[in-house]
Amino acid sequence: METKYWSVDSNVDRKKDYPQIVEAADFLKNEELVAFPTETVYGLGASALSDAAVSKIFAAKGRPADNPLIVHISSVEQLELLTENIPETAVLLMNKFWPGPLTLILNKKTNAVSSLVTAGLNTVAVRMPDHPVALSLIEAAEVPVAAPSANKSGKPSPTSASHVLDDLAGLIGGVVDGGPTGVGVESTVIDCTAEVPVILRPGGVSKEEIKEVIGNVEQDPALIGSKAAPKSPGMKYRHYAPVAPLFLTDGNQEWIQGLIDQKRSSGLKVGILAPRESASFYKADAVAVCGSRRDLGSVAQSLYQALRSFDEKNLDLIYAEVYPVKGVGAAIMNRLEKAAAHRRITQEK
Repeated sequence: METKYWSVDSNVDRKKDYPQIVEAADFLKNEELVAFPTETVYGLGASALSDAAVSKIFAAKGRPADNPLIVHISSVEQLELLTENIPETAVLLMNKFWPGPLTLILNKKTNAVSSLVTAGLNTVAVRMPDHPVALSLIEAAEVPVAAPSANKSGKPSPTSASHVLDDLAGLIGGVVDGGPTGVGVESTVIDCTAEVPVILRPGGVSKEEIKEVIGNVEQDPALIGSKAAPKSPGMKYRHYAPVAPLFLTDGNQEWIQGLIDQKRSSGLKVGILAPRESASFYKADAVAVCGSRRDLGSVAQSLYQALRSFDEKNLDLIYAEVYPVKGVGAAIMNRLEKAAAHRRITQEK
């Protein structure tokens, strides 16, 4: 399959028709897959109403069928077609954070979307992306769009169109290139069907920001391991991982360099993922700079690009510094824990 490529300005005017977006929307209407930019990462879109279209997402990504998808919408009217009994907490969150990197788990209307989207659950995950290209594409397609990240399942999520093509060229209908994404990690997912809303995946909106709007909010135990069926993408399987095994290293720079030296002395090629403040300290076969500790938003924005950069180095293993679990740091550490399959080495005190 030839993958069509469309390039558009990231600041398209939603009131205008762009031939690239119209053609990409026609692909969606015809049950083809189209990758497109959001403010978080690139999504792999399909009509959420079509079993045939949605099944292509799982095939292209190699994604487990019990891993539900997020439905992207461009208007509140679309939300009303998909959901029912929307609680007041969800309304407050929508008013504050939509469009934006927050996904709400809500009660699904019967037969509102393909059952493949929800993995057979009676709930549906919905968000309104804060990106003109994404919103224009969804409007032009005239359907809600199911869209996980546009990468091979388990690999670091794509923050540019080139990442999408690296993983999925020849497997999908097309990709709309709207430039690099901004937030860099996926949306926060919160279950609003519970009496007390529960964060299922940390992301671009922090727990602290959510608490300011609705008060009490809980964190799902599945974030630290559970055998229950996942209600949200990113809960159950190894994700975001480079080819070489990744290990989180909780200790000072001298101790981490000692780990690197030990492995290199045995003939292994070693990489290190580190923020700007400490990256120059390390002597390794590959050093990937990942933002600044003074600005965790910059770490989130560059995380997946940095992880992907290691795949070009033919490494045997990778070490990564850890970050404070507060604000967007919770999302960063969630992604790193998943990428490392929870492998962590801690310096003895």
